[in-house]
Amino acid sequence: MMDPIFVVIGGGIAGVTCVETLAFFEPEKSILLISESSLIKTVTNLHAITKVLTEFDIEEVHTDDFVSKHPNVSVMHDTVIEINDEDHMIKTQLNKIIKYQYLCICTGAEPRLIPQANSFKEIIGIRDTDSIEYFIERIKDAKRVIIVGNGGIASELAYKIKNIDIHWVIKDKHISATFVDPGAAEFFQPSLKNQQTEDEPVSRRMRYKEEDFCKSGAALGPDWYRNLVIRGASKLEIPSEIKVHYESEITDVIKVDHSEFPLEVLLNSGEKISCNLIISATGVIARKHFNMKNPLVLSEIGEIQVNEYMQTNLPNIYAAGDVCCANWPLAKHWFQMKLWTQARQMGSYAARCITGHMNKEEVLQDFCFEIFTHSTKLFGYKVILLGLFNGQKLGRNYEMLIRMTKGHEYIKFVLEDNRLQGAVLIGETDLEEMAENLILNQIDLSSYGDDILNPDIDIEDYFD
Repeated sequence: MMDPIFVVIGGGIAGVTCVETLAFFEPEKSILLISESSLIKTVTNLHAITKVLTEFDIEEVHTDDFVSKHPNVSVMHDTVIEINDEDHMIKTQLNKIIKYQYLCICTGAEPRLIPQANSFKEIIGIRDTDSIEYFIERIKDAKRVIIVGNGGIASELAYKIKNIDIHWVIKDKHISATFVDPGAAEFFQPSLKNQQTEDEPVSRRMRYKEEDFCKSGAALGPDWYRNLVIRGASKLEIPSEIKVHYESEITDVIKVDHSEFPLEVLLNSGEKISCNLIISATGVIARKHFNMKNPLVLSEIGEIQVNEYMQTNLPNIYAAGDVCCANWPLAKHWFQMKLWTQARQMGSYAARCITGHMNKEEVLQDFCFEIFTHSTKLFGYKVILLGLFNGQKLGRNYEMLIRMTKGHEYIKFVLEDNRLQGAVLIGETDLEEMAENLILNQIDLSSYGDDILNPDIDIEDYFD
């Protein structure tokens, strides 16, 4: 029987960040990370853009390398099947028994695939490193694919894939609706016709071969696509031809034998599309949980509910990342999304809560929960989202100021009662710090009117 002080379940961004933070605050106490995969995700090149907003890369490392950097950490490559919260015991698939003092569940989420996915091997879910590598191998022989979904992964796949016909099926009225409004989608439209054709960068990451019995890798990091070469079967070096099917969903998939395109797809519009592959990038759902002695309190969609200290309803059991649901009175300008940014924040904060409670210290909620922030890339552009960037929580009582320079930048400010509530910054705008400060400080901007986005006025000088 093992009896570490801290046990963390999950080798994704939330779990590994939690372990690293625990190791920093409690270097003398034993920590066990339980991961289904022998490859785990660590945050690297963390850069603070503003007070709250950060950007970072994700490095995929073997557990042996991770342990060598943290002497008080051990990693078990196994699957948890049962948790007894009364006896503080964990049982694994390999019949290991672990006794813990504090437990943090960071098992993440799994792809929410289209309903037909279970019936066809040609339907591929995109979620982790292993699924991306499998997808790249499969697409080499494909001449036509269908991408289903309208979030960040679907958008980047549509932009990145070359030498193939792409049909992009989205349920919304504009592309990338998970993150941006119709105006920003219009700004991105030329990128679909003018895809990158420059030489692909050479990946400098060390790659590892995963063991065959690994069930699921950790989520993709924010830079998952940057060093990938994704090409179809066309012999000519040409950008892909993309057709977007708006307000559409797949209603049926039929297998076609002895055909160049083995799948025939029917859309709710009545249109039929023949293709080699269907790529399902339609979001995620929290992973299924373990057998429990006493039940965890879950949200309506199966996430573990946590309070403002990342605690579940069971003693000494915490949760962080995509598997959990924030169940506390939220700050006006923050809300939860299943993003790498929040997984890192929650993992780090959960570790600080655990050590604080163990040492009977006061724990103050992390400032990152005061304002939503996210930095990513879409269609080759830097994208920063701040606060209530699409008017979330505001009903209809808000106005928008927009400045767009075609092919260069798109800026949207969301205002309520002449105070900035959210912002979308696309391109190299250099307005991140000013926008974040205005949202946090809630300064009355009525005296500036529309000039706050006047390109001839250096407005950031007033507010930085």
